[in-house]
This record gives sequence, structure tokens and C-alpha cells, in this order.
Amino acid sequence: MEKEKKKLLRKMVKPFENNNLKKSTIQIINTLIPLVALVVAGFLSYQIHWSLSLLCGVLASGFLIRTFIIFHDCCHGSFLSKKKNNDLLGNITGLMTFFPYEKWRREHIIHHTSSGNLEKRGIGDIWVMTIEEYRDASKFTQFKYRMYRHPFVMFILGPIFLMFISNRTNAKDAKPKEKRNTWIHNIVLLLFYVGMFFLVGATPFMLVFLPMLFIAGMLGIWLFYIQHTFEDAYFEEASEWDYVKAAIEGSSYYKLPKVIQWMTGNIGYHHVHHLSPRIPNYQLEQAHEKTPPLHHATTITLKDSLESLKYKLYDEKNKCFITFKEYTRRFNKNHA
Repeated sequence: MEKEKKKLLRKMVKPFENNNLKKSTIQIINTLIPLVALVVAGFLSYQIHWSLSLLCGVLASGFLIRTFIIFHDCCHGSFLSKKKNNDLLGNITGLMTFFPYEKWRREHIIHHTSSGNLEKRGIGDIWVMTIEEYRDASKFTQFKYRMYRHPFVMFILGPIFLMFISNRTNAKDAKPKEKRNTWIHNIVLLLFYVGMFFLVGATPFMLVFLPMLFIAGMLGIWLFYIQHTFEDAYFEEASEWDYVKAAIEGSSYYKLPKVIQWMTGNIGYHHVHHLSPRIPNYQLEQAHEKTPPLHHATTITLKDSLESLKYKLYDEKNKCFITFKEYTRRFNKNHA
């Protein structure tokens, strides 16, 4: 993309960066209240039948994802006008979604400033290896990478690891404020969930909270995965890396049915979000529709997204993802 076109594109989406207090308030009301109501209904309905508790937990997972989008916007300072209000709401929604606010905000900002940069991988993103890196890696590292990229590990074990292990600790070089925030977050979570466990009983507790947290976590990882893992996703060396190209060519437009789009807070418009993180989620669709150049972003449907599960290694030479099967075919051919 030419320099002037990039400037024009950033200018075209600028008007959508302003948050709207009325829209933000409505989103808080139609997200947090149904989430709490479903959790309470799940506990109360256990007296009628256990399946009703389970159903409430499953339904609540959708609103937990939507709650995470509010948390996500607060981390970018885009949901409310004042920083202190974003920080307050971000910490509250972070507790509801099991994400410590300061830790995740720092890692996610790094993700935005380095997404698609081959020399700055490793923080706030999914592990991606190039063909050359994989070829030169030890057998043990290759095994770890294969396990990591397996759907069972990524989408079944992944949510458990993320919520209960990764989110509970900080990096060694984290600042005291971040570490303090994480520990307070952990203590409040522990007190709340232990209290709820003894208040409502073990069975209704597990029927409501476990499916809610697991399904939301699994779908959250899936959304993040599909938004950056498609055949011709953008990756470049640091010297060639470009922020705008990384946003438009390295993030997908995940075209979802309206109900799912609403439940996921328009995060399918990920190319718009990466171009301008200051746009609140409820403005993303409008920004996309009214900015013609954005219509050329890679569009992925639900059906298309399932194909992305096969992409494992990045081919720097051909600028695309390939499968392990394709890698094996090439490698064996080259060494025949």
C-alpha cells in the first residue's frame, strides 16, 4: 500500500474512534445484567432440574464473551471517555472473565504493535513457527509445537491453561503495579468462587460456572485464532513490517451471522480493530461499511474458518500458511 493511501485510510476511520456514552451504557445493561441473571437463574433452577442449571450456564457463556469484549475495549481505552472509568470497568469485567486487567492490557497492546512481525512474536499472540524455524528445531521442540497446534490442546486444554494458570502469574519483568493488580485480582476471585461454592453447593456451582467459563474460553481462543490464522495472512521481517498492512492483510473480517456477531461484540471486524484500536466495538461495523478500502480485507465465513485448522507453519518465501502434510511432502521431496 502506498504511503498516501495508508494515511488516507487512517483518516477515513478516525471519525469512528469517538465513544458514545449512551451506546456504552446500553451495552453494559444488555450484557452484564443478563449474565448475572442467568447465573442466578442457574442456581435457583437446580431445585427444579439439574439440566436447567446446565442450560443457564451454557447460555451465560455467550454473555461472558460479550463481557470480555467490554473488558477488551476498556484495555484500549475506547469504551468510555475517561481513563479512570475504563480502568474501573476493565477491572470489574476482568474479574468476571478471569483476566487480570493490567497484565492483559500490557500483553494485548504488545500484540497490536507487533502482530505479523516475525521478529517480535511471543507476547499476546498464538505460537507460530516458520518452515525454516521448524526444520531447524530439535525433535522435542517440533513435538511441542505439533501438540500446541493440535485442536484438542488449543481449544480444549487451552482455555483451562489460560484461565487457571497463565492468567494467574506475571512475567518476571512486569512492573509492581501490574503484579499488584494480578494478585488482588487472584485473591478476589478466590474469595468469590470459594464463597459461591459453599453458598450454593458443589453440584449447582459446577453445572453453572464450569460450562460458562469453558465454552466462553474455548470460543474466545477460537475467535483470536481465526482472526490471524488464514492462508495468506500477513507476516514480515521487522525491516519490512508495516502497521497498516499488518492490520488489513494480517487480520481477517470474520463474517458471522447477526446473532453471533452481536454476542461477540463485532470482533469479527478485526481488520478494522487492528487498524484503529480506539474504535469501540459498537462502531466497528459502521466503520467497515463506510470505508470502501476495508471491503477488500480477507473475508472468512463460518465454513471457511474451519479450513484454517489445517494451517500450521508459515512459509516466508510464498507468504502463506501451509499444513504439516505439505511440509512433510516438501521436506521429503527435497531430501529424496
